[in-house]
Amino acid sequence: MTARGWALFAAMCVIWGIPYLLIKVAVGGMTPATLVFLRTAVGGLLLLPLSLRRGSLRSLGPSWRVITVYTVIEVALPWWLLSDAERRLSSSLSGLLIAAVPLTGVVIARLAGLLVGLAGVAVLLGFDVGSGDIGAVAEIGLVTVCYAAGPLLIARKLSALPADGVVTASLILTTAAYAPLSLTQLPAAMPSTRVLAAIAALAVVCTAIAFLVYFALIAEVGPLRATVITYVNAAVAVLLGVTILGGSFVATQRARTPAPASFAPVEAQVVASPALAQPDAMREDRS
Repeated sequence: MTARGWALFAAMCVIWGIPYLLIKVAVGGMTPATLVFLRTAVGGLLLLPLSLRRGSLRSLGPSWRVITVYTVIEVALPWWLLSDAERRLSSSLSGLLIAAVPLTGVVIARLAGLLVGLAGVAVLLGFDVGSGDIGAVAEIGLVTVCYAAGPLLIARKLSALPADGVVTASLILTTAAYAPLSLTQLPAAMPSTRVLAAIAALAVVCTAIAFLVYFALIAEVGPLRATVITYVNAAVAVLLGVTILGGSFVATQRARTPAPASFAPVEAQVVASPALAQPDAMREDRS
């Protein structure tokens, strides 16, 4: 790999290692459909002026069928599945399961050893997930298939098209598809600042910027090598998850630490005692 390839690879390892935690935060305040809608709408609006200025959208007409298929398998379907799964799975576990993408990509690209490949994915998905929902794990499994097929489609059918145009069209198509459902599922109250910040980071960094870098990485190193980022993505996701859990544990321990007892002066205790505070005459009557 060239120096540029390594730089793009390192960037993608980080950029697509943080969405798992951000998605976990975001789905705490809205439905998966609304999250996908907002993420693609903001990302598409950010890229649209660039694509219009470059004229990138004009050349996409003859390839609209392929772009539609790419949109479904790379954005519209996996993003909803991943968001829905993370309502029941931790961000760290989701990142680990997504690490099956390179294996799935090899199976899809070569077809040879299909049964062995599927058995390997089954092993990856079949370990003890604790309290996790098996349905959520199955959703992550479908995400790995989509994420493995997407780069192959880019390399074989979309490599000659402008990357910004393809990404912008995909985001706009997904936004339009999710708009009817997501607008009926808007939160009743304004989400918290943390949720809004997570959505903004997902849209700007993990969508608009990430896809442009990802297309450049595929063009530089090829689709199969590009999917290897998921191995490092998993490490980043686990590191972030452990960091958050560690911080929560420390904060909880500090909150449970009993405050030091305060001792009032002896004189104050004497005055505060009802028995000692009674007049002398009342004490003589009782005697």
